[in-house]
Amino acid sequence: MKPIEIIAQIIGILAMLLNILSYQCKRQKTVIALQMFGGALFAVNYLLLGAAVGGILNILATIRAIVFLFKDKLKADRLPWFIGFVISYVAVYILNFTLFGKEPTAENLLLEVLPVVGMVALNVGFRLKNASDIRKCGLVSSPAWLIYNIAVGSWGAIICEILTLGSIFIGMLRHDQKR
Repeated sequence: MKPIEIIAQIIGILAMLLNILSYQCKRQKTVIALQMFGGALFAVNYLLLGAAVGGILNILATIRAIVFLFKDKLKADRLPWFIGFVISYVAVYILNFTLFGKEPTAENLLLEVLPVVGMVALNVGFRLKNASDIRKCGLVSSPAWLIYNIAVGSWGAIICEILTLGSIFIGMLRHDQKR
């Protein structure tokens, strides 16, 4: 393994730790802030691994977290923010095959759309008020990111998504099952 790949994996594991730690915080702003820093580190992780879509989408996730940190001032729950983020995710996907020069093979087209699907699902989840519905969005987002992470070889991101899926299932068992 090259030194840059080792550095990328270390950064990915740090990002994973921040994201996992965020779920243990009581205050929403603390959760979002830790996920913002985790997203920034995952952006570096993906970019060092040569996974442009994952890197840029995590830059956008960091920006989204900043917007939601100041959601009252910025009125982040409004539809224009949602539409703007979704358009930016799709634009990253398109730019990957045009400006960034990724070859548009069937495999690449499918693989690179997975994190976009994951980001859109998370965006939908951010707009929903019901925790059960947010967990359902996570069941779309996490598997999409997990497959992408396996393909690009981001160990921290793989572990993060496996733990996130486990947490979602535990939450569904604890909170969503009819007694």
